[in-house]
Amino acid sequence: MRTVLVVDDEYEIAEVVGTVLSSRGYEVALALNGKLALAALADQRPDLILLDVMMPVMTGIEVLRTVKATEEHRAIPVVMMSAVGDGVLSSEDESLTAGYLRKPFTFDELMATFARVGL
Repeated sequence: MRTVLVVDDEYEIAEVVGTVLSSRGYEVALALNGKLALAALADQRPDLILLDVMMPVMTGIEVLRTVKATEEHRAIPVVMMSAVGDGVLSSEDESLTAGYLRKPFTFDELMATFARVGL
């Protein structure tokens, strides 16, 4: 079973995305901020991280950079998501991601992004 770590400070969004993914056969872990996401990575290695850009405590960009700087987590694909339009990520940060979803996104957009990543 494929595991997805969903990281979003808005519980309702994380829960809905998690429910949709669970119904499609994914195992889902939720983290409500960046520090909790990094703590979750200490316990498990998901097949994909779905990561909100704008969060308190630690931004998604900080989490992305930390994940990609860590040897054991570098290969995990990270899909960023944000309600803010294009230009949120620098070209350097964008090169570290496996994709970008603009919120609100549809189920079809989510699944198309997962297909591009190979999940």
